[in-house]
Amino acid sequence: MKMKPDAILFDMDGVLIDSLDAWWKSLNQALTAYNYEEITREVFVKYYWGHDLYDILEMKGLNPEIEKYCNKIYSRHINEIKIYTDTKETLVKLEKYRKAIITNTPHDCTKQILKRFDIKQFFPVVITCNDVRKAKPDPEAVFKACDRLKVSSKSVLLVGDTKSDVRAGKAAGSTTIGINIEADFTISKLSELTELVE
Repeated sequence: MKMKPDAILFDMDGVLIDSLDAWWKSLNQALTAYNYEEITREVFVKYYWGHDLYDILEMKGLNPEIEKYCNKIYSRHINEIKIYTDTKETLVKLEKYRKAIITNTPHDCTKQILKRFDIKQFFPVVITCNDVRKAKPDPEAVFKACDRLKVSSKSVLLVGDTKSDVRAGKAAGSTTIGINIEADFTISKLSELTELVE
């Protein structure tokens, strides 16, 4: 039986766009600026991707200012970002549903990305790390998006690609859709979402 949510919340990086290399290069540039060694792509994916960077730096005993610098220079690597081939088509097919983005990416970068790939019009609500006190996996972004959409967090779908997304969704009582990650429902690409909803 297909679902009929009141709204659909989307993580941005790894769901709508492929920005992994842009973030990896930004972090390495920031680490170098603060005289730390660069990290491999594998280490980045395993320990950093999809998590709150400030928390990770604190946990690893690294200078927390690296986070601010990384966010500041991220836009320099915007040419590394690609939109997934099925993103726009999927968003058009889901046009009748209210939508929001909940991302740990800073506001200015998110705005640039949505404009660059011409998908801003699909999202009347956009919640970034600048709009919350605690980033995902904390559920604050989920609650804030639902509040702005005037829906219950228990009646929405949350689509993400990391454990952070799934944990945030579950903590808010939302139904989680994981892209190649364990969740309430798991899909291998965004376009498969249309098969789960009415």
